Amino acid sequence: MDARAGELERPLAVVPPGERGATRIADRVVAKVASQAAREAVGTLPPSADAPSASVVVHHDVAHVRVHIELDYPCDIGDRCRRVRRQVAERVGTLVGMEVPEVAVHVERLHLAPALGAAQGRTR
Repeated sequence: MDARAGELERPLAVVPPGERGATRIADRVVAKVASQAAREAVGTLPPSADAPSASVVVHHDVAHVRVHIELDYPCDIGDRCRRVRRQVAERVGTLVGMEVPEVAVHVERLHLAPALGAAQGRTR
């Protein structure tokens, strides 16, 4: 008789979910999710604008996010920033499963609408 045959007859030990292992999501992955969420919230931008970017600091499933965006001008800057904060916190929470207590939005540049710039004699 094979010695391993007795092992197959023993019931398997059930390991509680919290002791089975862990999943770690890299900070750069969380930053990519935050960047994409910011792109969704910002909407259409002038062709010369850079895409939103994000950096994150993750500590124990809590992500602190910093987003850098460029906006067209004139616009309601406060409202656009609120939409970015809300979208980033929601998407990171949903897709990555992390709490997002803080989303700092930095407006790096305002792009003057072409018609408005020409009316004021500006070329860039």
